[in-house]
Amino acid sequence: MSEGRVAATPAGVRLCPLDSLEDGGARNFVLQMRAGRFHGFVVRDGHHLSGFVDRCPHAGLPLAQKLDDYLTPDGRFIACSWHGALFDRQDGRCVGGPCVGQSLGAWPVALVEDWVVTA
Repeated sequence: MSEGRVAATPAGVRLCPLDSLEDGGARNFVLQMRAGRFHGFVVRDGHHLSGFVDRCPHAGLPLAQKLDDYLTPDGRFIACSWHGALFDRQDGRCVGGPCVGQSLGAWPVALVEDWVVTA
């Protein structure tokens, strides 16, 4: 089994019940697969979910230095804690910092019967 990081997950994996993901917040998920580990996070806005690969396009590092600490203090943006890049919560587009014009990798997620699942 490889210890590398993988960039995608299969559809239909249950991640958590919706009520365990704070509205307006973000949460980290690590999935172990045969090819390696997937690191991603989900941002919740009501019943709208946005999933992203946990990798900054600027330096290739995970965004958060502390578990689940993906958002700016006011919650308006996703932030890279290493170099200060700011990303749109909905689409992951970089709107400030060293990688303007780039985007976080999308991780398809959905809400199915009050569960956050991979899509």
